Amino acid sequence: MFSGGSYSEVGRWLANFLTSHAKRENPRAEVTLDASDEREGRSYGVRFRLGRRLGSVIEIDYRDVADHRETLAWCRTLADRARRQVRELARPAGASAGKPE
Repeated sequence: MFSGGSYSEVGRWLANFLTSHAKRENPRAEVTLDASDEREGRSYGVRFRLGRRLGSVIEIDYRDVADHRETLAWCRTLADRARRQVRELARPAGASAGKPE
């Protein structure tokens, strides 16, 4: 149903998907998707923001998203990655990455 698609269509799907999962972790989370000319047809650069904190760029391959966005396991892995990024941004500076006791 969703497999394939143009670069811009897949990018819209990716931005919506990542935003929905980031906001499940923290409603203030924002997602920026870089689909500039040098990336066109090849990849997307994704960054998560929480307040003033900005995560590093995550490179996501266009063909990988286009081919797997209808695969539940692949989507679950991507959702987990998004939520983990937002959790890291929400953690106070210098706090341990381990689970609280």
